[in-house]
Amino acid sequence: MKIEFAPRSVPLQRRLQTASVAQWIFSFLGLAQCCTAAFITLFFTRFWLVSALYAAWWLIDREKPSKGGRRIHVLRNCIVWRYMRDYFPITLMKTAELDPRQNYLVGFHPHGVLAAGAFLNFCTEASGFSTLFPGITPHLMMLSLWFRIPFFRDYLMSGGLIPSDKESASYVLQKPEGGNLLAIIVGGAQEALDARPGTFTLLLKNRKGFVRLAIQNGTPLVPSFSFGENDLFDQVKNPKGSWLRRIQHWLQQIMGISLPLFHGRGIFQYSFGLIPYRRPICTVVGKPIPVQKKHRPSEEEVDQVHQKYLNELSNLFEKHKAKYNVPEDSHLEFI
Repeated sequence: MKIEFAPRSVPLQRRLQTASVAQWIFSFLGLAQCCTAAFITLFFTRFWLVSALYAAWWLIDREKPSKGGRRIHVLRNCIVWRYMRDYFPITLMKTAELDPRQNYLVGFHPHGVLAAGAFLNFCTEASGFSTLFPGITPHLMMLSLWFRIPFFRDYLMSGGLIPSDKESASYVLQKPEGGNLLAIIVGGAQEALDARPGTFTLLLKNRKGFVRLAIQNGTPLVPSFSFGENDLFDQVKNPKGSWLRRIQHWLQQIMGISLPLFHGRGIFQYSFGLIPYRRPICTVVGKPIPVQKKHRPSEEEVDQVHQKYLNELSNLFEKHKAKYNVPEDSHLEFI
């Protein structure tokens, strides 16, 4: 394998951008394990009181993630996220105004390998979310198991992440004063197994829980598509029915997370590594779909709203795909 090294004249700005992305990758691939190890290790040192006090605080604060979390605006506005934005770059585009007197449920597609666009656009201010949508507070759902990790849970909540369960979602959507946006990566971890450059396959055909949730709360549904999300990494071939795919599904059922075998570029060379490729991402947020509130919607009512959502998402993709170099003969595929 031929290794191509980055030229020595790479400006400092680019190095900072690469470092910020590396920091983000580490935060999700290694920080959780480090936090767990630190919490346990401190109990066996003279600093055991730190872990003891945190354990007490954790017990008192255990319901906070499902009650909207605890965002820290200083961290959301950290300069590191702006460097990360410029690395790809990542942009956020709106196609309609959102009324701050209402709550909204946004479906985010596709998941990609690490959902970079979802994190940066909804968990930081790097792409100017508050400027584009004044009066709207964003929340992004993430697997609940990550909120069981000491210290790491506080890091997640600081950006507006909340657990992906009905209780957490309902708390945000039922706030009477409005002004809340709940973003759900509908395809979830399973969709990440199909994330490859140039693919537009969405695990959405039979995913209707988010639609039912919107109807039960009378919350408008907002489709969004993140162009370029699947282009950040290459992934080892794992066609359905292959031994690798079966193992990945088996591990997902046990751990709740998928394990795509992916690679991008390195920090100092461009041929192989865990750093994503420098490829632009643009998350386009569509117009709200009005939903009539009903506590117990029938399957037929859910199907009707779900089909309307699929149509609006397809229209959004078709309308904007030419701007982001998507071939004319490429269309969304729902599985």
